[in-house]
Amino acid sequence: MFKTMKNAWSIPDIRKKLIYTLFIIIIFRVGSAIAVPFLLPEKIKEWMGANSTGSILEYLNLLSGGNLSKAAIFSMSVQPFINASIIVQLLSYALPPLERLSQEGEEGRKRLNQITSVLAIILGIVMSTGYYFMLRNSMKAVKYTQGFEGVFAAVVIVACFVAGSSLIIWLGNRINEKGIGNGISMILFAGIVARFPDTFEILAIQAKNDPSKYFFIIPIVVIIFLAMIAFIVLMNNAERRIPIQYAKRVVGRKQYGGQNTHIPIKVAMSGVMPIIFASSFMQLPSTLYLFVQPNTVNPGTWDKIYIKFLEIFNPRHWVYMVLYGLLIVGFNYFYVSMQYNPIEIANNLRQSNGGIPGIRPGKPTSEFISRVLNKITLVGAVFLAIIAIFPMVFGSIFEELSSLTLGGTSILIVVSVALETVRTLESQMMMRHHKGFLE
Repeated sequence: MFKTMKNAWSIPDIRKKLIYTLFIIIIFRVGSAIAVPFLLPEKIKEWMGANSTGSILEYLNLLSGGNLSKAAIFSMSVQPFINASIIVQLLSYALPPLERLSQEGEEGRKRLNQITSVLAIILGIVMSTGYYFMLRNSMKAVKYTQGFEGVFAAVVIVACFVAGSSLIIWLGNRINEKGIGNGISMILFAGIVARFPDTFEILAIQAKNDPSKYFFIIPIVVIIFLAMIAFIVLMNNAERRIPIQYAKRVVGRKQYGGQNTHIPIKVAMSGVMPIIFASSFMQLPSTLYLFVQPNTVNPGTWDKIYIKFLEIFNPRHWVYMVLYGLLIVGFNYFYVSMQYNPIEIANNLRQSNGGIPGIRPGKPTSEFISRVLNKITLVGAVFLAIIAIFPMVFGSIFEELSSLTLGGTSILIVVSVALETVRTLESQMMMRHHKGFLE
């Protein structure tokens, strides 16, 4: 990876793109240090630390690089855009107009991006408004309000959150156009990496307080961290190749076809999306607690049921882990089914005089591809479930280290974006070093 970065830096065009991307990331980090008016970052951080564990706020704070707990203008980060992208992608399979746009090439893609951006702004308004009211209702009970409960303050706070989310989308598009690409992913990458120093600081403080204990724990943490990175890299690059052979055709004196190739099916083709889907569902009960709290002084029958329900959906409860893993497996199958259509692949192969050796064209080919997809999807789903659930098990065993940013989701995002960036740079360098047939 470092060799690729060094080679890319030696090419003037790519060096300009790298500098431009770095400049955009610096703007993002500067915005992450600007607090929203009427909010006190210290009080917000204290409240988030006491109330966000296991809720959707903890997940949003992770994706924002800690901006949500600092009440920064980039608190919403790329979450509205991610949600809008998921919704548009799902609707493109259900609504014929969006499906036609997805099949119209570059122009259709631009139109879908515009729809996604508008929907992201709408979702940003909804999420910012909900976050404001949750802050106002929750922090009022502990006397943290500092004059932000007025109408004018509410409008300013929500507008700042929405403007920050829109600016992040714009910055991501600039990276796509003038930078090295993967704009939204790069900003998400920068936000997560920015939290790593806090993790090392927590580890250093705890090691200083109890050196005899952490003398053994710190090497374990480092080994686990490196093992997770190696495991993610291995599974990200793993693929199943289905061999394809094209029949020979003779037209006049020329012969066409006859070559052998393959269809690559990646094991982790769905990326982090199943984890995002599953996290959103599993964090709904704990998020509901922020709005509706049971009576713990004199609990009634429904209060006791509600308290038990919340205990089950604690991230350290075994029921939570099992349900979380099953949801990841289910969403992985769902996401892969949207990306791959075995019947369509079989039809395309038959139309281009291609086929799988030993498999008859048509229905037998689609059934063979379906069987391969089911096996590969199961392996990818188990991989994602292990990456997502392991930090919970680790936090249950070592409760002192539960506050560390050792989340499998964050490591998966960081490693995936790094690998994708390296592949993008390698492809751009290959295009510039390719001599062409005239040379």
